[in-house]
Amino acid sequence: MRTEIFSILTAFLLVCGCNSGSRTEGTAAVSLDGTETESAEILPITGTFINLPYQDVRNKYTNPQHLDCTDPSLWTAKVAQMKKMGMEYLVFMSVANEEKSYYPSKLMDWHYPDWRKSPVDAIMDAAAEHGMKVFMSTGWAKDQDDNLRDPKIKGRQIEMMTELAGLYGEHPAFYGWYLPVEDCFGPVLTDYAVEAVNALTARARELTPSAKIMISPYGIFNSDFEDPRYEQQIARLTVDIIAYQDEIGCVRERYPLTRLRGNWKKLRAIHDKTGIEMWANCESFTWEKGTNDRTSALIPAAYSRLLAQQVAASAAGAEKIISFVMCGMYETGDSRYDLGQPVWSEEAGADYMDWLEGKGIWPMVADVMSGKYGPAATEDISDPRWKKYSPGTAEIVLEYDNEKPEWIMVRMLNCAKDKVVPPQKIFLFASEDAEKWDLLEIKDTPAFPNTLHDAFIDHVIFTPSAKSRYLKLAFTNENDVMLEVIDKTI
Repeated sequence: MRTEIFSILTAFLLVCGCNSGSRTEGTAAVSLDGTETESAEILPITGTFINLPYQDVRNKYTNPQHLDCTDPSLWTAKVAQMKKMGMEYLVFMSVANEEKSYYPSKLMDWHYPDWRKSPVDAIMDAAAEHGMKVFMSTGWAKDQDDNLRDPKIKGRQIEMMTELAGLYGEHPAFYGWYLPVEDCFGPVLTDYAVEAVNALTARARELTPSAKIMISPYGIFNSDFEDPRYEQQIARLTVDIIAYQDEIGCVRERYPLTRLRGNWKKLRAIHDKTGIEMWANCESFTWEKGTNDRTSALIPAAYSRLLAQQVAASAAGAEKIISFVMCGMYETGDSRYDLGQPVWSEEAGADYMDWLEGKGIWPMVADVMSGKYGPAATEDISDPRWKKYSPGTAEIVLEYDNEKPEWIMVRMLNCAKDKVVPPQKIFLFASEDAEKWDLLEIKDTPAFPNTLHDAFIDHVIFTPSAKSRYLKLAFTNENDVMLEVIDKTI
């Protein structure tokens, strides 16, 4: 296949020379408008939710049926793995389900054998060993659809909190409470959600006065920030932390990252007034089949997409970034308890660790995403900074006078739902006269398969070893290509 593609490209580039773009300024291969951008340090992901119950197909990979997810040795290993990935906070999504507990409850039956250490105890003890902090959950009392307008559910949540405080309130890993009141902000937070949160918070303050209290609501994609009640409802909350779901994984709009950046800044302005900490819950998943469907599995998103989410939250001033759900979605590959989608969870995890450790292409990608080299194209097909190439073979000619490119970055929109797909390979040629070309390098583009619903940017970076007057990028593709080239010269 490589030989065949190369032959096609060679014939086209050396004979035809058409459909080419040119550049002469030697600073950037695209016309960046020079607008000043706000560049902020990109926050790492320092917390993950832990989802104990296996409920439906959504947890097909993150909590698979072929593994015993009540096994304490599994969770001892996973906590150690999360520590290696830089996690400081562990957040229990729930510690009970279908009126059975994952801890030694006296209120209900247990999901695990009575002769075995509970998974909650195993996680708490492992977290303490690694110096990590745990947010204890108060749910679910019955199931994930607990309705806190139901007095029985409200009562059971209070009972669980009281019992959990007695069991774990003095545990060295206990840091605070996660209140699973995941109500929608669309268009503003409801009165009953505020009341439910504040009732649980009041009891938590009585039981554990120094504990931090966190919620993680959804709906910022359709929030009405212009409604005065929006800010008023947030100000009524008595919690310490709101970790907003960024909803990029849920894909509640076609190009969600575009508007998310502005929404984060609007939330930052509100939180500056209320004094409540603003955390970001950056969703690390995408969907195997339909979105927001209980018959569709959650699978890892490409790290390029997740990094863009980190950049957006960091630029707006989020205090911390946590994720639903790094545990089981992004793997390091060194655990005998891999919970994630085979192969691809490890590849996503390896990419994240490379960024965290400053390896490979990711420091350069992060710099471009954060605006270090000026405004760059976003994850929206309508962004005018993208140059569109129709199916076929194309070339881009870059001319350098006295400079040498330290690196050349090819940014490609990956939006399968709009049939905009990166080429499989990109060829780099060099020339001194723009007539005779020598092939320098062939690079494969990323081949991460989980692209059904997302719009994100893939990257290929060339680092030419010698100076040439002209460089040429070339590719063939069966679909439309949306491409941007950025370079750094020395």
